[in-house]
Amino acid sequence: MVVRYDDLSVGGHVGSKWWPWVHLSLFLPLSELKKDDEEYEEEHSGLAKRPASLPAPSGGGLDSSHPYYDVARHGILKVIGDDNYGRKLIVFSSCCMPPSHQLNHQRLLEYLKYTLDQYVEMDYTVVYFHYGLRSSNKPSIRWLRSAYAEFGRKYKKNLKALYVVHPTNFIRIVWNIFHPFISHKFGRKLTYVNYLAELREHVPYQQLVIPPDVLRHDERLRAAQKSGPAPPLKTPPPRPPLPTQQFGVSLKYSTAGDCSPQRVSGLMFDPHFFCPGLRTEGLFRRSVRVQIIKDIQKLYNLGKPVSFQQHGDVHVPAVILKTFLRELPEPLLTFAPYQQVLDITGVESSLRVSRCKQIVESLPEHNREVLKYLVTFLHMVSVESIVNKMSPSNLACVLGVNLLWPPKGSVSLSALAPINVFTEILIEHCDAVFREPVVGTATA
Repeated sequence: MVVRYDDLSVGGHVGSKWWPWVHLSLFLPLSELKKDDEEYEEEHSGLAKRPASLPAPSGGGLDSSHPYYDVARHGILKVIGDDNYGRKLIVFSSCCMPPSHQLNHQRLLEYLKYTLDQYVEMDYTVVYFHYGLRSSNKPSIRWLRSAYAEFGRKYKKNLKALYVVHPTNFIRIVWNIFHPFISHKFGRKLTYVNYLAELREHVPYQQLVIPPDVLRHDERLRAAQKSGPAPPLKTPPPRPPLPTQQFGVSLKYSTAGDCSPQRVSGLMFDPHFFCPGLRTEGLFRRSVRVQIIKDIQKLYNLGKPVSFQQHGDVHVPAVILKTFLRELPEPLLTFAPYQQVLDITGVESSLRVSRCKQIVESLPEHNREVLKYLVTFLHMVSVESIVNKMSPSNLACVLGVNLLWPPKGSVSLSALAPINVFTEILIEHCDAVFREPVVGTATA
């Protein structure tokens, strides 16, 4: 196949500095571009191709009964909680793909759909680590066509951002070749990320599980850019919190040591604003404009009053609430019971409520009181599930990873199920877990 001038659509997605490459592509067969692209990557990586005998990566505690264990165990796909805007974050790592003869690509496609089907009804973000995709593990063109056909509108509608990390010249050129066939709306969701540091403003970088090969490749790229050894990629030192800081500080700091219902109500944002919108379909599933979230966070951190009424959108306080939980230095459930929660699926069904109660009672008073207030409110939301479609199970899927995560790294796919089960029990049986009856019935 030869790339011709009339087939190209050079627009905002490829900057002017890439035009020489696009111009060159007019005279080169596409297969040659692919070859050059792979040779460039290997020359600058300092790594040999992944050997065919490489042992399969660890499944990270993945249950061997998983319906797609043969694919999932490689760690190609991970769900990493939420991004900085409250959207579910899904990461695809090309370097984790084994050689093609060791991976059934049809099973890979089914596994991708199986995973995405759990999240496509809510807003979500995809981070694609391109480094490590070579001829030895690259799916065929036929597979790519099949995948494009399989992922219909329901998968594209709620995809809010696609970050392609370490894009190569070939990736950029191919995107422009197919640009005329891709909707402008979908095209706006694509962002090229040349260096890992650029991800910080979009995703919780410290929670990302970045393959070592990708980290090393990023170091080499930064070193080449500066014509010298790349300095270590460090997180900027944290600024001292403001006296009125609410986001990104400990729960004890936020509540100023006061766990009274009045203080917790102010901390968790007055639920009375939510009440008129409790019947809103997809509550806690949708995202809102990034600037709105930043502006509201700033007001809270400065100790200034916030009026959600001026936004007229119940999704705004919902995202703010998730953001508050996600930015706690330690999760609301703390790190201590993480393994106990993961073990919940091994507990007999009839004993799970009492087990959850034991875990909750072991929490510090600050955490327990705020959790009680939050879960009681979520129970009110679930009562309206016939209308808002947010059952305890759906709420758990959205909020579970904002209540608990491991001390290091992010929540693995294998840990999502027990965390969601635990959260669902808290919401559905909150009266039993917290020993107090919950007031609230479905409205007519």
